[in-house]
Amino acid sequence: MFQDHARIHIRSGKGGDGHVSFRREKFVPSGGPDGGDGGRGGDIIFEVDKGMTTLFYYKHRYMFRAGDGGEGNKRRCHGSDGADLILKVPEGTIVREEHSGEVIADLSGKNLRQVVLKGGRGGRGNMNFATPTNQAPQYAEPGKPAVDLDITLELKLVADVGLVGFPNAGKSTFLSRVTNARPKIADYPFTTIQPNLGVVDFGDGRGFVIADMPGLIEGASEGVGLGHQFLRHIERTRVLIHLVDAASFDGRDPVEDIRAIHKELEAFNPDILKKPILIAANKVDVTGALDEDPLPRIRREFEAEYPVYAISAVSGEGVQELLRAVMNLLETTAPEQVYYEQEFFPEDIVAVTDLPYTVTESVERDGKRSFIVEGPKIEKMLSFTNIDSEKGFVYFQKFLVRSGILDDLRRQGIEDGDTVRMYGHAFDYYGDELDELEDLTDADE
Repeated sequence: MFQDHARIHIRSGKGGDGHVSFRREKFVPSGGPDGGDGGRGGDIIFEVDKGMTTLFYYKHRYMFRAGDGGEGNKRRCHGSDGADLILKVPEGTIVREEHSGEVIADLSGKNLRQVVLKGGRGGRGNMNFATPTNQAPQYAEPGKPAVDLDITLELKLVADVGLVGFPNAGKSTFLSRVTNARPKIADYPFTTIQPNLGVVDFGDGRGFVIADMPGLIEGASEGVGLGHQFLRHIERTRVLIHLVDAASFDGRDPVEDIRAIHKELEAFNPDILKKPILIAANKVDVTGALDEDPLPRIRREFEAEYPVYAISAVSGEGVQELLRAVMNLLETTAPEQVYYEQEFFPEDIVAVTDLPYTVTESVERDGKRSFIVEGPKIEKMLSFTNIDSEKGFVYFQKFLVRSGILDDLRRQGIEDGDTVRMYGHAFDYYGDELDELEDLTDADE
């Protein structure tokens, strides 16, 4: 089964914790700190596999996670790095953040490998925190946490030519004649339920890849029938062949069919109709049995805008002329790589964004007011932020601004000199300093 869409959950590796230890050897009873750093967590990497044509591998697998970094050890030993996880996908796969739909990576063209989630940085061991005034630090830095992300994988086939038209127009028969592809063919609507790729080879070193897009119906641009599942593949093509059933023994009007398909393409993405389009009036080998030959009317309606070719996919009549016209278009039209720019940047994720917290007012023994801020949001943030360092403390203050905690404190009436307590840490509040920090935070964003 052709699988061109999948939903999965990915998780980078957690950074290993730094180690607390001291050098203890014979004749060196008071050695300094020698706790090593934790290893980095593994990355989640997406890589194109030229041998893959569908996302079937991800149909029954949902959770993917990279390896965690190892904890640092004594004697300045560095923890082992977590194993990266490489996920193979077909060329043309777009990785999107599930909830926003924004693009994280487009694996096509020259972009055949991309790190989507970076592993957490390993924490520093206590050997890094020794100073002239603190020669025996009893603490180390925890590793940065793993990052979880729900994503969707969406495959847009990479082909030079797209073959479109209503069901039963003869697209599968045409593809089987001009390429080595062998799609299923039968005389009923919706015989093709998956895109088929084939290579047209002229035997002189020239050729192109053609994709038979499953039969469209009216309303496809709104998701009716197979809808968006197949329209998305047309966006990657450079030239379109619109195959229409000119014989119309089932009572359809070929002119109205062409208009209806163009309407669906325009509704889905107006840029599609800016591509070179050739109309192939199929089944001309049997139009002689009709009361009126439809070919002149098709030419009158469309030839001013699109070249019209009379063909028979069964007998081969007019097929080579059509293929040569397509090859000429490809050779004279500048290649246009449809590439989706990155919109969502996982590295900007704050792992604690959606966790809850509470702000509670209290009174100290000396009568001063204090505000206790606690909850999973604060606890997790403190676990990977070294607020003893100047940079870490500034980062933590910016977190209070961005997360709305500062606004909550102000709503509860905090004043200069009041104390803010968070899991063993105490800070004095001074509004002017935080106002300056808010300005810097706004400038960063």
